[in-house]
Amino acid sequence: MDIAGAPFTDALVTEAAHRRAASTRRYLMTTPTFFAVEYVINPWMDASTPVDTGLALTQWDALRQTYLDLGHSVELIEPIAGLPDMVYAANGGSVINGKAVVARFAHAERAGEAVAYAQWMARNGYEPFETRHVNEGQGDFLAVGSVILAGFGFRTDRRAHDEVAGHLGMEVVSLELVDPRFYHLDTALAVLDDTTVAYYPPAFSPDSRAVLARMFPDAIEVTSADAYVLGLNVVSDGLNVVLPAAATGFAEHLALAGFRPVGVDLSELLKGGGSVKCCTLEVHS
Repeated sequence: MDIAGAPFTDALVTEAAHRRAASTRRYLMTTPTFFAVEYVINPWMDASTPVDTGLALTQWDALRQTYLDLGHSVELIEPIAGLPDMVYAANGGSVINGKAVVARFAHAERAGEAVAYAQWMARNGYEPFETRHVNEGQGDFLAVGSVILAGFGFRTDRRAHDEVAGHLGMEVVSLELVDPRFYHLDTALAVLDDTTVAYYPPAFSPDSRAVLARMFPDAIEVTSADAYVLGLNVVSDGLNVVLPAAATGFAEHLALAGFRPVGVDLSELLKGGGSVKCCTLEVHS
């Protein structure tokens, strides 16, 4: 859906909104108690940049409260000292259709996180499935209706796509990421409802752009201005789209398409290369 320059009117927004509906969601999050930029594993990170952990906690808690205010449930995993990226809960694995896949991280610095998320899965009745190849959870596996879109190119090994498809019994569509700033699929593509996505075309290879255009001809294509503030790193309940507050252009496009944009400021957590979706593992069960 190329809506640049389209008339932004109340009538259009109201008509589009009638087609949207929210559903209650279950989210898993980890408090950024130990958040810091202690190493560099993506282009957003700069170990020389100071991190205000208190501000990160305040911003993260505002996100958690936003979910609660929207009627969703939020469960917490205890943070672990020495794992500064554990706040990015989405990377911990995937839970869908009563089945769970625990992450196998690409970088040794994050390996300990997988243990904590696997323990949560087991405690909550999900037997954690371990892939042989690298997979970074919902960072690279996003459910859209009955299909999973899966990213590869920087973190998740494409061979893990087949492993996840076999375990979950779902079709997995592989999408190649080519810009290192968008190292996970959830930084370059947002799932808005069971049939609607938004994405940043330059983040994908030509073949993957063709796949997305074929699958989602009405997708919202965002600009560089929104993509470069991780504006696509969102969480949607089918109506309310929680997104980085700095992605103002995308917010307008969402409203015109009948969604309700809910902006939050996670600027401190952006220093680690993550935002709304990164901090949120959705339990699809």
